[in-house]
Amino acid sequence: MNPPDLLPFAAFGGDWPAYEAELHRIFVAEIANGGVQYEGLRVGCRRHPEAARRWASFWHLVQEGSVEDDRLPDLRRCERIRWVRWVIENAVAHAEIDVWQNTRGTQVNTLLWFREEYLVVLGQRQGYWLLRTAYCTEKSGRIAQLRKERDAFRRANP
Repeated sequence: MNPPDLLPFAAFGGDWPAYEAELHRIFVAEIANGGVQYEGLRVGCRRHPEAARRWASFWHLVQEGSVEDDRLPDLRRCERIRWVRWVIENAVAHAEIDVWQNTRGTQVNTLLWFREEYLVVLGQRQGYWLLRTAYCTEKSGRIAQLRKERDAFRRANP
């Protein structure tokens, strides 16, 4: 089973506003209001802080950067917007999606890593999951860090 087709920026003839509008439409229809579930619980999206009338979760799926107000569009994230739902819904049954948990501060996260190429991060909440972010893993240092974390989790939780 393969992930959904990419949604390339080139298909919009370089029209960023049209591309962003389509990305947002997909986010709302397929993710925020799409009834996404993981392990029988709904996956929610973070609304605040909103920017340009778009939810925070949307921006974390299509932009990169650690400072909220300085984030920039990431075309690799953008073109994979439909992968978010697909990875979440196929994580349990798909052999190419690795699943493990980590803790950041007091937050427990579940990581869903497709082919060591695309990572979806879900935060555990009381009675639901929170979609924290999703992004392509292309930097060798980050890939090595994720492999180490995943492998340590597997050793500790056979």
